[in-house]
Amino acid sequence: MRFQIPRSYIVSASQCGPRWNRAGQIFSNLPQRAGFFIAPKCQIDDGLVNSIDKSCDPTIAARFRLPTCTDPIPTMRQQAQTDRIVQGNHGPMLLPELIYHSLHCHDESNFLRAAVKHINDATGATTTAVVQGIKGQWRTLAEILTDQPSQAFLTDVLDAERCLCKGDWIATPVSPSTPDLQHRGMLLLQKFANPLTGQEFDSIAAALHLALINHQNHIASDRRGERLQTMLEMTVSWNQSRETDQLLIKIAEASTRLLGAERATIFLPDSSRETLIGKPALGVEDGILRIPATAGVVGQVIKTGQPVRVDEDISHEQQQINRTVDQKLGFETKTILCVAMLDAKGKVIGAFEVINRHSGNFTAEDEVALTELAAHAAVAIENTQHVEKLVSTKSHIADQAAGGVELIGQCESIEKLKQTLARIADTDLAILITGENGTGKEVVAQLVHYLSQRRDEVLVAVNCAAISETLLESELFGHEKGAFTDAHQAREGKFELANGGTLFLDEIGDMSLGGQAKLLRVLEEKVVVRVGGSVTIPTSARVVAATNQKLGELVRDKKFREDLFFRLNVVTIELPALRERGDDVLLLANHFLDGFCKKARRTTPTISAAAKKRLLGHRWPGNVRELRNMMERLAYLTDGDKVVPEDLAFINAPAVEESAIPLSLSLNEATHSFQMDYIQRQIDHARGNITDAAANMGLHRSNLYRKMKQLGMNADQR
Repeated sequence: MRFQIPRSYIVSASQCGPRWNRAGQIFSNLPQRAGFFIAPKCQIDDGLVNSIDKSCDPTIAARFRLPTCTDPIPTMRQQAQTDRIVQGNHGPMLLPELIYHSLHCHDESNFLRAAVKHINDATGATTTAVVQGIKGQWRTLAEILTDQPSQAFLTDVLDAERCLCKGDWIATPVSPSTPDLQHRGMLLLQKFANPLTGQEFDSIAAALHLALINHQNHIASDRRGERLQTMLEMTVSWNQSRETDQLLIKIAEASTRLLGAERATIFLPDSSRETLIGKPALGVEDGILRIPATAGVVGQVIKTGQPVRVDEDISHEQQQINRTVDQKLGFETKTILCVAMLDAKGKVIGAFEVINRHSGNFTAEDEVALTELAAHAAVAIENTQHVEKLVSTKSHIADQAAGGVELIGQCESIEKLKQTLARIADTDLAILITGENGTGKEVVAQLVHYLSQRRDEVLVAVNCAAISETLLESELFGHEKGAFTDAHQAREGKFELANGGTLFLDEIGDMSLGGQAKLLRVLEEKVVVRVGGSVTIPTSARVVAATNQKLGELVRDKKFREDLFFRLNVVTIELPALRERGDDVLLLANHFLDGFCKKARRTTPTISAAAKKRLLGHRWPGNVRELRNMMERLAYLTDGDKVVPEDLAFINAPAVEESAIPLSLSLNEATHSFQMDYIQRQIDHARGNITDAAANMGLHRSNLYRKMKQLGMNADQR
């Protein structure tokens, strides 16, 4: 590292004697004046300065860290600073020792105490002190006091910005007319036994100022490095939080450690922006502090966006503290540092407040540190809130989707099915769902997903019968770029997309034998390999398979792999046909009709007794899907307030049908159901003409009417 030397710096050679050694060699070619080596503007290596023999006298062996071009002293003032030092003998003589102390003291207060003692001893004074006018009051920063000067004298020196004497007191600004805000208003004062001239005393103050700057640069760089390292560790921890409340606690704990404060609170406005919510809040019942958005120091920071420091010894600043909060918490606030938290657009989104520094008031360095901390905290809070919102939205969408999936029915087989689903849904067992087309296999798969802990993850459905054999493998396992014609880019398969969720494979009996082999590997090893690739990709998708075929027969016919059959057949759920579910037909009919009528924005009609008998008597070859479609037609294509048997003529039953009579009926009930169904089909075939229908059945019209009345059918047809 290289340091830019001002036009001239003074290095004391007094009392060096022969021990100047290598240090003397460094400056042996430099001009001398009054026993001092003058270093003209040049570049000097830090290592060269550090090579000064540490065995020499401390005034020489001090490890110089010369001010850089970032020092608060402007370049144009460097000559004036040097001239202040060399105007007397004491300044150059004391400078090396002061520089030495500046490098070995860990904070400014320790350095000033060491410097004041050294100056007091070197000048033979009875009293030496460094004071500073801050916010209208005088603070003693370091002292060896046997007496105190009047504040009026100190004020006169500060106003005059030059060395003044009054009686046996002398005082001078440490840094007159300087933009160095940290040292502005700082005075060096003495009560002397042996009077010093104003030039001599100002020379000492100038040396003290240069050493202060050196200490400031030395400590600031070290502290900033430590602070940045600490902040890096903290932000890594913060970014791992997924809940705002936990994050705020972490931020508060980190800030109190970093700044040596007693408490810390982050204030964020509520949705109305009229109340500030403070978390964490020790001593408050739910750990949440609520204050008006304009109250106290926090309200001022939220309004202006500017940092605020409240010192313990400044009475008018103490009045800014919201004492109602102290009374509520049983706490005494002494010092406060509060800064605004800004979003990426520079808008104030909250305030970061730390309370009661363990030692003294909060400093300008603390303000810089908290401002940096608040910037990192604002990003972490925004990210965490964004994640929370996404998680909440995802959960809400899952709840809405789950609310739309319901297994309607009260028959014995459906009740047993519900109990089975409750037991197996939240496991990772493979499930095979069987049943005729339209019985609700996909609904059961959805229930398995939404009743499990995977409900917030994705449910991916694949119809194996709807995808050609050549594309099914790519669809399930994905493919790499160039794996086949038109594979212009890599693509994830359904197993990858469903990772962490559920993959529903419908019509799995139609899958090719090659696809079955790869599916078996995925189920057993939980990894997939894309088409054209060689890298194994882990997947934790749960597989739920369904088919309307008899897989056992397919296994015997060598059309389905036996090992895959047993791998899928861990839990088998067989859905009953609708014709075997009895009165569930009416429950489902009312459920579907009510839902479609709401979509059609009409009043739900009631189903007449005759229509109910008609529904119960139908064999439902299309099962629940057929019933749902019929209710949808009724909702949109009828306008009455009651569903009558004539409205059910929209049913388009296949020409060749199996027996529609449920096996659960007795012989008399089955006979009754068959007669109703047969007569109604003849009437439908005759387009409602009773005479033609009777003739087709070999009956007289009057006999058909009599039979219909016996069966409870509507005989008011033409």
